[in-house]
Amino acid sequence: MKTRREFLKRAALLGTAVALPVHHLFAESPVLPESEGGEQFGMSYAEVIRPKRPSARKIAIPNVGEYKVIKGDFHIHTIYSDGQVKPEARVQEAADNGLDVIAITDHVESSGSRGLPRDVDRNMAYNLAKSEAERRKILLVQGTEISQTTVPGHLSRHFNALFITDANPIFAVTGDWKAMLDAAAEQKAFIHWNHPGHRPGPDAPDKRLAFPFVDELEEARAKGHIHGIEVFNGVWHYPFAHDWCSERDLAPFANSDIHSSEWNTYGHQNVTRPITLVLAKEQTLESVREAFFAKRTVGWAANMILGRDPWVEKLFTACIETSASGRSVTIKNKSDIPMNLQVRENKYELKPQGEVAVSYADGDTLSVTNWFVGAFKPLELTFASLVS
Repeated sequence: MKTRREFLKRAALLGTAVALPVHHLFAESPVLPESEGGEQFGMSYAEVIRPKRPSARKIAIPNVGEYKVIKGDFHIHTIYSDGQVKPEARVQEAADNGLDVIAITDHVESSGSRGLPRDVDRNMAYNLAKSEAERRKILLVQGTEISQTTVPGHLSRHFNALFITDANPIFAVTGDWKAMLDAAAEQKAFIHWNHPGHRPGPDAPDKRLAFPFVDELEEARAKGHIHGIEVFNGVWHYPFAHDWCSERDLAPFANSDIHSSEWNTYGHQNVTRPITLVLAKEQTLESVREAFFAKRTVGWAANMILGRDPWVEKLFTACIETSASGRSVTIKNKSDIPMNLQVRENKYELKPQGEVAVSYADGDTLSVTNWFVGAFKPLELTFASLVS
């Protein structure tokens, strides 16, 4: 063969004969570029081998009066405690999921999956994630998880301290959860109680969770050291904790407590993953913090809304448009939150961005059976309030 071009032509013909099954995998056969002087070259098949990356999830929820609805997850772990993902990757996952704000809450007592020395800076995960959060326009709350794992009866003593300024003083009093709460409170942290119940094993006869709000927890709350509680954690719902939100003036949260990757935990852009909705004046850390202490949070998980009066009703009415005709009202859902409606024995599914016509009689009420204002207590509205 006198020229490289002649060699390539013969090689292409030979490839057709001996490699037809391989070529069948691609959209079309490669186009060989011109080459002069005997240079080497490579050809990319990225377009046919790599899947097309989907765009980031968009979550549509209208403003609730003067408040923006900020989507967040405030219980996330990385390799700097017992998680399996880098801090920067947690920010990327949040952006892909359509979240606006997250808190990385590694266990302050942990040496991390990397086997970090005990004197490591306990703010490391937050510091590593900051630049990626700024680049992705994700609000990043500085936080840490306070844990006590050796409690009689396996009762839960895990708390997230959010909006801290330095995790190291909290770590300095490791072993005394009350002293750790004191150290967080000195930094004016917002503190919520995590997964308020033990998790029964797979062979336990009762799969429900039950845990009392014991005296020492009530003392911490009265002292101003517990401001919120998870009504949903990971895949667990705690209905009893939902009632405590109203009874003890606690802000409800629905958090992932994620340790593995988002893909391995919930899959890609799972619309049922836990999210905490924050009704904030502005999309800033300062406004999120103010909303936490004002208890303007609503949990959204497993197609359920879990919150307190009056915010659940205010959120619902902000998300719908109605038009009445006689004894029928058409309800349009302007949000991406599903709504299951019921009037007496009649049930209606109002899908995200969908609409449905609901018939009613005098004295009927509308129940939103997947929007809860307490333990198994659905939101109920009068038709007069809907069509006024």
